[in-house]
Amino acid sequence: MNAPAEDTGVVSTREGAVLTLTIDRPDRRNALHLAAYGELAAQLKRANEDPGLAAVILTGAGAHFTAGNDLRDFQAQPHRPAGDSAGLGFLRALIDLDVPVIAAVEGYAIGVGVTLLQHCDFVHAAGNATLRMPFTSLGLCPEGGSSLMMARLAGARKAAQWLLLGKAIDAREACEAGLVTSVTPAGGALAAAQATAAQLAALPAGSLRASKSLMRRADRAALHDTLSVEADAFRQRLASPEAQQAFAKFFEKK
Repeated sequence: MNAPAEDTGVVSTREGAVLTLTIDRPDRRNALHLAAYGELAAQLKRANEDPGLAAVILTGAGAHFTAGNDLRDFQAQPHRPAGDSAGLGFLRALIDLDVPVIAAVEGYAIGVGVTLLQHCDFVHAAGNATLRMPFTSLGLCPEGGSSLMMARLAGARKAAQWLLLGKAIDAREACEAGLVTSVTPAGGALAAAQATAAQLAALPAGSLRASKSLMRRADRAALHDTLSVEADAFRQRLASPEAQQAFAKFFEKK
């Protein structure tokens, strides 16, 4: 069963016990805007309440996973109100999801397109994938729980390269560091994710959920606290002259 993207920028497809959520804004390299974040969060919350689901696949339409947050939203609203943004609502829903999540990454995964991978259980990335968290070059700071989780996954030295220098990461490096599960040929990430989903769907769904809940239990409270602390810092950085100048330069190049 397919649900049209309409203006949400997300297509949902349910096949048996597997739900596939496709970020569908290929003209924007699948950049995430407010409507897409809201739809993803709503889909994940519904998935958590559906006992018939065994896996959720996250992927992007066309050649890319996602270019991250749509910078037009940042430029349009430099002074964010207190409380959770749409993006933060999506990340909290992803962190709280007990259904196993599999990411299929092709092409670019930028910013939150990388930090969300920390909260997936399996990540299959194509050999042509480029991952990057350019927060400091945009006058911003780490988000998505990356200030806590990235060093745990990849080590402090890699985290410094990736988060402070904004170093671009290829699929092989990401896999060797522990952020990615497997590297596939270009165009093969979704098939690998579907194969993993089929394996999960053959197992008792209740057992999978209980197991994931136990595996994630110790980190969830710390992650929610980290998201809140990061959001306060991010809000301040977003309103800074450094960030607004960086956004202006970005759009001048377009």
